[in-house]
Amino acid sequence: MADVMAQTIHRDPALFYWILFPITVVMVLTGVLRHYATTLLATMPKKLTLATIREQRSLLRGMNLRTNAPQLSVVAFNARRTYLVQGYKDGMFLKDPGNRGKAPANPMTDPAAMEGMMGMMKGNMMMMVPQTVIMGWINAFFAGFVIMKLPFPLTIRFKSMLQSGVATRDLDVRWVSSLSWYFLNLFGLQSVFIFILGNDNAANQMSQQMSQMNPGAAGAGMFQPGQDPDKMFLSEAENLEVLEHWCILSGVEERLLASI
Repeated sequence: MADVMAQTIHRDPALFYWILFPITVVMVLTGVLRHYATTLLATMPKKLTLATIREQRSLLRGMNLRTNAPQLSVVAFNARRTYLVQGYKDGMFLKDPGNRGKAPANPMTDPAAMEGMMGMMKGNMMMMVPQTVIMGWINAFFAGFVIMKLPFPLTIRFKSMLQSGVATRDLDVRWVSSLSWYFLNLFGLQSVFIFILGNDNAANQMSQQMSQMNPGAAGAGMFQPGQDPDKMFLSEAENLEVLEHWCILSGVEERLLASI
């Protein structure tokens, strides 16, 4: 079987200093500036009232009871379930029991919801504006350049990802264009930002997108704008009522003696 001839392209060594290195430095500096700009534009969350915290934690307590039910004895589980189900049905844990049964408030008229949407808009602006400017800068000055070759083989499926802006069918898939190097830096600098700014940073675009898609993980409340806490309590009460309890300690003596 004949050996496949390696594809060689004679490139100017100055491409490293005038294209690859500037794009990398600009992406790192943009991430650092985005982190500090996001920190400055972020609004401090308002202090929650005791009734609001109690309402949120009560729902979370029911979820934790269902999750950790096997670790409790039958008597302990039934006592907790009876207390929570009765409280959910009676509206004991509601922040404002007088609004029970009424339609939830319009999120557009809720100041807290408006502040949350404004914060999300600021985050999107801090992601889109710098990337739009950098994308235009690269397309204007560095479009069509092949700047480096990867030292390991790749399949043909990586060609569209690594050779953006270079419309050639016969070019080896290991060659990387300047536009593709920008995208690789855009999604691959998380470790650099963690090293410079720490784990809790706002420089990485993927982490910001994940936090916006999952606001509950970012420290938001249990109840999002437009949700009815009473309906969520009633739903959790129904989940607790239909739960079939079993205990991991049931018959532990017989199992221990059988294993000896």
